[in-house]
Amino acid sequence: MKKPIITVVGSSNTDMVIKADHLPGPGETILGGTFFMNPGGKGANQAVAVARLGGKVSFICKTGDDIFGRQSLQQFKEEGIDISFLIIDSLHPSGVALITVDKKAENCIVVASGANAALTPSDLMQARELILQSAIILMQLEIPLDSVSYTAAMAYGKNIPVVLNPAPACTLPDELLRHISILTPNKTEAGMLSGISIQDMESAKKAAQKIRERGVKTVIITLGSNGALVLDENVFTHIPVSPVTAVDTTAAGDTFNGALVVALSEGKDILQATAFAGRAAAISVTRIGAQASIPYKHEVEALIVNDNIPI
Repeated sequence: MKKPIITVVGSSNTDMVIKADHLPGPGETILGGTFFMNPGGKGANQAVAVARLGGKVSFICKTGDDIFGRQSLQQFKEEGIDISFLIIDSLHPSGVALITVDKKAENCIVVASGANAALTPSDLMQARELILQSAIILMQLEIPLDSVSYTAAMAYGKNIPVVLNPAPACTLPDELLRHISILTPNKTEAGMLSGISIQDMESAKKAAQKIRERGVKTVIITLGSNGALVLDENVFTHIPVSPVTAVDTTAAGDTFNGALVVALSEGKDILQATAFAGRAAAISVTRIGAQASIPYKHEVEALIVNDNIPI
């Protein structure tokens, strides 16, 4: 039996990470940090997560014609990701992210989008056949909003589910949200989209309801160590997360989203899929790096056996 195709549309970056005692303030220089350089970008991270967790994934993105782009291309091939529609842009450099991680595993990130910002609707038109053959589409917001909207409308017209991870946080038009099957904001993103500051579970419920009223079918607000809140069919469900000691939260959200679409493609319901995604994300925060932190399916399955979470 053929696996359903999961298509990820999004960004590819190279992450340059420094782990330091604390995040620097304005004008502050911190000595003694540890440096890592890893493949990243929200789209690429999510595509890698899908591949490692057992999904059949195609990744549509744009990289520069440079060493970072070539390294990314090789990495995708090694992960078993279909990159038939990876576009090499000779006019723009590959995307780069500068990341600082403190001893509490909090991070701050600055991204130079490069070729990611040049992924246009006309590029996506070239991948129309692939998009319309997909069982599910996963996107984020490190590519132009016009391209996200174009892809979502195309998929919506053919009843193909679209999962949107609205990160980095920004305002979104209702027209786009009406084309989204599942929206997966974190607390900050949910607050921006709803106008409600999330301080506890009750405010999270109010924010989820407000977002759903804008046209999204299902809202999943990720709450870090407090798990996730799912609003589906007017029913709220809190999904707890496996207790772990976090060392780096980079790519935890990307791992969550990749795992979510894999579970959905395998026929799990939204609550089962959210629980699976939470476990995958929990493993990722125990490791340093973006794609380097993403677990494999057997690791998540082992956690399911041992963590005593009922879903």
